[in-house]
Amino acid sequence: MIPAHPFTVTPRIPERLEPLSRIASNLLWCWDPEAIDLFRHLDRMLWERCYANPIRMLGLVSQERLTELAADEGYLAMLDRASAKLSNYLERPTWFAQAHGGSKLLVAYFCAEFGIVEGIRLYSGGLGILAGDHLKSASDLGVPLVAVGLLYRRGYFRQYLNADGWQQEQYPEADFHVLPLTRERRPDGSPVSVQVQFPGRVAQIQVWRAQVGRVPLYLLDTDVEGNHPEDRAVTATLYGGDKDMRIRQEIVLGMGGLRALEALGIEPTVCHMNEGHAAFLAAERIRQVMERSGARFAEAKASVVAGNVFTTHTPVPAGIDVFPPDLIDRYFASCCAQFGLNRDQFMALGRQNPADPNEPLSMAVLAIRLSGATNGVSALHARVSRRLWSGLWPDVPVDDIPITSITNGVHVRGWLSQDMAGLFDAYLGPRWVSHPADQSVWERVEQIPDAELWRTHERRRERLVGFARRRLRMHLEQRGAPPAEREQAEEVLDPKALTIGFARRFATYKRATLLFTDPGRLSRILSDRDRPVQIIFAGKAHPADNDGKDFIRQVVRFARQPEFRQRVVFLEDYDIKVGRYLYQGVDVWLNTPRRPLEASGTSGMKAAVNGAINISILDGWWDEAYDGNNGWAIGRGEEYQDTGYQDQIESQALYQILESEAVPMFYTRGRDGLPREWIRRMKHAMRTICPVFSAYRMVREYTERLYIPAGRQWERLGADGLARARALAQWQERTGAAWREVAVRAVRADTVTALPAGEVRPVEADVALGVLRPEDVSVALYSGPIVGQADIVSPRISEMSVTGSVRDGVYTYQGMLSGQDAGRHGFRIRVLPAHEDLHNPLSLNCIAWG
Repeated sequence: MIPAHPFTVTPRIPERLEPLSRIASNLLWCWDPEAIDLFRHLDRMLWERCYANPIRMLGLVSQERLTELAADEGYLAMLDRASAKLSNYLERPTWFAQAHGGSKLLVAYFCAEFGIVEGIRLYSGGLGILAGDHLKSASDLGVPLVAVGLLYRRGYFRQYLNADGWQQEQYPEADFHVLPLTRERRPDGSPVSVQVQFPGRVAQIQVWRAQVGRVPLYLLDTDVEGNHPEDRAVTATLYGGDKDMRIRQEIVLGMGGLRALEALGIEPTVCHMNEGHAAFLAAERIRQVMERSGARFAEAKASVVAGNVFTTHTPVPAGIDVFPPDLIDRYFASCCAQFGLNRDQFMALGRQNPADPNEPLSMAVLAIRLSGATNGVSALHARVSRRLWSGLWPDVPVDDIPITSITNGVHVRGWLSQDMAGLFDAYLGPRWVSHPADQSVWERVEQIPDAELWRTHERRRERLVGFARRRLRMHLEQRGAPPAEREQAEEVLDPKALTIGFARRFATYKRATLLFTDPGRLSRILSDRDRPVQIIFAGKAHPADNDGKDFIRQVVRFARQPEFRQRVVFLEDYDIKVGRYLYQGVDVWLNTPRRPLEASGTSGMKAAVNGAINISILDGWWDEAYDGNNGWAIGRGEEYQDTGYQDQIESQALYQILESEAVPMFYTRGRDGLPREWIRRMKHAMRTICPVFSAYRMVREYTERLYIPAGRQWERLGADGLARARALAQWQERTGAAWREVAVRAVRADTVTALPAGEVRPVEADVALGVLRPEDVSVALYSGPIVGQADIVSPRISEMSVTGSVRDGVYTYQGMLSGQDAGRHGFRIRVLPAHEDLHNPLSLNCIAWG
């Protein structure tokens, strides 16, 4: 059949309502309750049907309704306020402009998924939601940042369950023309497009933009007429396909994304890779620098590494994308030739052991090696990551491995219920919006009357129960369930009962079924007539994860048993909308991962800002958030080898918390019907969690700790035709070649006589440098308490100074050893390369000990 000739129909908006189009086109509306009310007021049922997509809604609302509202003075006043609010937001001074006004910083933030709002399905779970909150907070702060992702035609799957409770997947196609997206065009009106090279062919990429407040999110689309069918499918689904599909997706994201920015006239000073999917951008950035400056690979690499930041989110090797040598040969042969590298030299950039010819290329290793800064997403996760990637620095103590941490946070305003926001406006004042990381603002939570806080929370629980019933009935109808079963959906859950929420990706390490370890004991907890408890589950398993799907089926089967039928519910198709109802309505947020496999987690933070109390394993963010009074901890941070034993111990601990503490506290009421002790814990949780685990704090920390230093180093090394980068690369090559001659030949110190606390003692060392000079190295005393045979913990590092030359190439260094805490201590002499432009002295893998 002859294909249809496509054309687009746009809605006819009355002139007086034109600001609606402007408001709808900037996703700022999704964290502005007044703007949401503006669209909801058009047609409440249609808003729900359009799944929070104002562009589509404006195309479906009747002309009669638009004409009616164009004459409605009340609605027009609301519209004018929302329009003025958007203008004021975009034009007012920002934190970044005030704190770093002279900076030339421009960050490009790359991620494989973005969760901004439920109507744009470019996310699967926590990584994408975090990326969305990063953009919203960067916008609020005025951080100069652009973002790059992929525009998936079918996105991540829509979940439904069959009669047996087994997860099924649907992939409905999105119509980009009825989403808040704009096709990027050149000044002459032609579409912006770029190319990437695939084996034997070229793939075209078109560029769309979603405006997230002040931040443009550029989205890459390969579903372009003229592309090979396989390449049109590259941006079809999130995390779909085999390794060949995945490498093409990641080439498009990293290399195509950087080329798209170049085509748009955007030259970032810092590129932030949020997880390893975008690591190929580092190779593309090197290529661009080589092409523009005529630099050699090593010189361009020295410059590029300085301006790259990498955030790892994965605590286990199985979560990292790796590609075998033959696949790299297929896709990167021409790139290697451009770089002047052979295959093994290129592969070495992504191998823990560069000498192993069979090791695949790891995207995480590639990102680490080609970034000046790497961070984990919680303090515990950084410790796990240092162990995981210790092979990259074989002679470096694990605690010294250069992987820092910036703990995740959430965009408070975007996840807070309107009811709770009204309370905050009244009692915290406007600074909870403008300064959400200010601890003094959150101290005012204590001023909220207990009765007002509790009634507000109860309304949200009632709305959650109503939503759960409607959603359950809808899915039963879609499944063709008999009328009697559909009617039962109206009776599940109790709007007054203690409600526990558990919603997340159904990976087996998250242990969704831990609560059911002892079904009889759980049944007694849930079915107590005087103190009932209920649990709402939601979550998706990856389409290829049958073990995760089986966990869903187990939960559904438990929910269908008579003793659990009214008290346990599984909500299908977990997404931002479902999550929002849960975070805003539950009393308890439950998290039961196997420590230390939860990198951070943010769902508990979202629940906490709405007044929920966390019960969680001490893993990820909760390991640093828990203070003994702002929730409950399951266990004390133990790690187990026997997972069956672990499940028994931790499930019993969970039951004990519910039976002895949480449930009695919730149902202990005063004469006024208020659970005073529970409310005290709610308030304490909000005071301690909201300001610290805020994306506002998180993005400020990224900006000041990583982005600004990286941007300055990029500018410094790139100035004067890469003069400093060229000099640094030459020094690195010379130092690396000469390092085999570096050794600590002798150490002289009195280690027999006890050193009194508070006193110092000299230490001398003879260090052979070969052809290197003292200015090429840093020699330091590495001292501290020792455990075991001779492991130094919590080391103190103090520089030693050169005092003379013993003979050619051997120099004497002296330092002072200080006695602090009493006990058994030890020291070593550590020698590292040193150069004023070397951001990370461990990056050369040159280290000597004595």
